[in-house]
Amino acid sequence: MAVKQKIMIVDDDSSIAELISLYLVKECFDTLIVEDGEEALDKFSSYEPNLILLDLMLPGIDGYEVCREIRKNSKVPIIMLSAKGEVFDKVLGLELGADDYIIKPFDSKELVARVKAVLRRFTPAVVVAPKEDESFLNEKQGDYVIYDDLLINQTNYSVTYQGKQVEMPPKELELLYFLASHPNQVFTREQLLDHIWGYEYIGDTRTVDVHVKRVREKIKDRANWSIATVWGIGYKFEVKRT
Repeated sequence: MAVKQKIMIVDDDSSIAELISLYLVKECFDTLIVEDGEEALDKFSSYEPNLILLDLMLPGIDGYEVCREIRKNSKVPIIMLSAKGEVFDKVLGLELGADDYIIKPFDSKELVARVKAVLRRFTPAVVVAPKEDESFLNEKQGDYVIYDDLLINQTNYSVTYQGKQVEMPPKELELLYFLASHPNQVFTREQLLDHIWGYEYIGDTRTVDVHVKRVREKIKDRANWSIATVWGIGYKFEVKRT
C-alpha cells in the first residue's frame, strides 16, 4: 500500500483550513491543520510534511517568518496563501524560499493542481549529464548535471564548484540546475518564473535577475560554459562544444 503524502495546512481560519483539508483528503493526501505560526514550527519536525500550505496573516509569528525559519533547516516545498495580491508580497514570499503563491479566494481544483505540480517538481526526472568529470564520481547520485569544475545535484541539493561545496538556497540551486540541464536553450524571465516558482507571474520579473546575480557571485563562468544574459529576452546556460 502506497504511503500517503502529508500536507500541513497552516491557517487561523478554521473553515478555510477544513475545506482545504477536505479537498486534499479526497485526493488521497494526509493532512494536519495548525492555526498559528508557533504551532506550525512546533509540529513541523514531528509531522514531517511533504508540503506546507502556509497562510501569511497568522496570529503571533506571521507566514513570512515561519517560511524563513523552516528554510534555515529544510527544503520542504511551501505554498503561500494570501489575500494580498501585490507584486511586492509575491516577490518577498518567493525570495524567502516559497515555491508557489496562491491568492485568496482560490478555486479548489486549482489549489489541488498547484499542490500536485509543486510535489512533482520536487522529485524531478533524471537528467543525462552532458559531460563527465571523473573528480565527481563519488557525488553522482540521483538527479544531477556535470560540466567542467561544476556538479549540480538536485536530489541532495548540493553544488560542487572547483572541488568545493557551494552553499545555495533552494531557488538559486533550482534555477542553476534548470538552466544547466537545458544547455544553450534561451528562457525568458517569465518562463523561468513559471518553471522554477510554478505560477503564472504577472508584473515585476526582478526576482529572476536577483537570483541570477546571486548565482553568478558564487559560480564564475568557465572557458567552455557560462550563465549568459540574452539581452531583451532572458538567460541561458551557454556551452561551447570542443
